[in-house]
Amino acid sequence: MSKPDTPASAPPACPARVVVGYLRRDGWAVPVYGEPTQGNPGAHAAPAPTVSSEAAANNPHFVRLGGVSIIEQLVERFYALMDTLPEAATIRAMHGPNLAPVKEVLVRYITEWTGGPQVYSAERGHPRLRRKHLPFAIGQAERDAWMLCMTQALDEVVADPELKDQLTRAFAKTADFIRNDKGSSHDHHSH
Repeated sequence: MSKPDTPASAPPACPARVVVGYLRRDGWAVPVYGEPTQGNPGAHAAPAPTVSSEAAANNPHFVRLGGVSIIEQLVERFYALMDTLPEAATIRAMHGPNLAPVKEVLVRYITEWTGGPQVYSAERGHPRLRRKHLPFAIGQAERDAWMLCMTQALDEVVADPELKDQLTRAFAKTADFIRNDKGSSHDHHSH
């Protein structure tokens, strides 16, 4: 009996990875690696998450919203509500005193999430929302407070009732996904 060319315990071959872009970090250009895509070696392998199940390029929500200026108004109103609603005091305390940096990040995220320019991913990489929120205790109360602020901001800023409903449902799914309390539907401690 002859020996196989590669032992059964050998790791699978590493897929080809290419530089798909660069991020600015402390004045340096840091390469971002990804899988090469057919016909466009510089394109990202996976699209950013969107409101719909379609790829960002086919997601009409950004245009229907009215672009970046409406998203900026939405984010501004969202954080104003977080600053003033007593029900939001716990989630407001999770933020620093200066909200300007987080406002900019949320504008970029929502812009890309709704199908607009992919500035968020270019600057910050994959959203990894759960991982980025793990340092904070986020349970049902925090999720509900966040949704209270976002729902009211959507009510005040978005005129189209169908679009407002779609966005509210999508934000609710995302807010619930970010929960990290024991017993949440994605609790990794209970398995």
